[in-house]
Amino acid sequence: MRYRSLLLGACASLVAASGASAQDATTLTIATVNNGDMIRMQGLTEDFTEQHPDIQLEWVTLEENVLRQRVTTDIATGGGQYDVMTIGTYEVPIWAENEWLLPLDGLGEDYDEEDLIPAIREALSMDGTLYAAPFYAESAMTLYRTDLFEEAGLEMPEAPTWDFIAEAAQTISEANEDVYGICLRGKPGWGENMAFLGAMARSYGANYFNADWQPQFDSEGWTTAVNQYVELMTNYGPPGAASNGFNENLSLFNQGRCAMWMDATVAASFVSNPDESQVADSVGYAPFPCGIEDCPNSGANWLWAWSLAVPASSQKAEAAQTFISWATSKGYLDLVAEKEGWANVPPGTRTSLYENEEYLAEAPFAEQTLQAIQNADPSSGEDKPYVGLQFAAIPEFQGLGTSVGQQMAAAVSGNMTAEQALQAAQQTAVREMTRAGYIQ
Repeated sequence: MRYRSLLLGACASLVAASGASAQDATTLTIATVNNGDMIRMQGLTEDFTEQHPDIQLEWVTLEENVLRQRVTTDIATGGGQYDVMTIGTYEVPIWAENEWLLPLDGLGEDYDEEDLIPAIREALSMDGTLYAAPFYAESAMTLYRTDLFEEAGLEMPEAPTWDFIAEAAQTISEANEDVYGICLRGKPGWGENMAFLGAMARSYGANYFNADWQPQFDSEGWTTAVNQYVELMTNYGPPGAASNGFNENLSLFNQGRCAMWMDATVAASFVSNPDESQVADSVGYAPFPCGIEDCPNSGANWLWAWSLAVPASSQKAEAAQTFISWATSKGYLDLVAEKEGWANVPPGTRTSLYENEEYLAEAPFAEQTLQAIQNADPSSGEDKPYVGLQFAAIPEFQGLGTSVGQQMAAAVSGNMTAEQALQAAQQTAVREMTRAGYIQ
């Protein structure tokens, strides 16, 4: 109900526009994802329209997979349907190189681009020029119920392993009929279940491709990760887990139905908010689990930023950058803090936020979030020829990752075994990479 009221308030602000007539105003169409931070932003846009009565906002808010499909189709065809797009660290380097995005060179002198966390700024730039501004950024972490751990006599390690997670899931599941031992992404999609599985496979030392672009779904790391993933989901996860993505698992955790949840660090502000979470006073935070020794140093988690960009097809670039500057500024963080409290500001984008004593005092997850982001190194190297951790930053990955994600979801649903899913994934990947010319 709270988010619904925020959306209604956002809609009201669109028509107000501080007296500007429909003929005089520039209308921006903004495509965004239905995550909590974006919904909150829509509820606060009266602040923007009061400052800029000559700019009106129209929102197109979509589920993650649908958003990706819509904006990809629009930008690849030059459709011009949107003036501001919510995209991520996967799209930016590819689309900027194709000249599908406009450089963000009009954010204003007080925007303070240098304050953006270096890893995030670099991921959204090409040749030193910013092509998307981060609204929030994330890595991955473990969220868990401290009360259930205490009842079970368990203590979360400083660096949890997947074997420990499996043991804890079993122990808590057997002791609590109404609580699932673990909740993980099962919804198919290159940015849904494959984001999680890509990170889990890396925790076992595996990549999507080796140095010669050969797919690695038949490797020991992927085999171990997927088998354990399916076992965890089947034995200790919620029913219908193959339909659950970030938002579905967030809802389950906030209702007290999940003992553990490995997902994006951005979830921490929602599960710790007593207005949204029934278990806010009993949430602990730990690193993403390891599969092999010292896996945090191998970049086993992930790096992502939901960001705002201007497609080259937009005819309203100046107004679009004005909005992006507002939405990703230090001032916007202050606005959220004033209205919602410091713990609810969009995380992971600005160095100054993690130097703010008020934020650190109200956000017990802040240090863990920053450390996870700083430990995530998406660069290419000897072990992998591509940029990315939970994804491979090549155009073909979007279709390939979605196809493989469907096979993994089928394994979770029991329609095929983990081995069959991996075999199908390897065959699909080899065929697509051969067709694209990466391998002969």
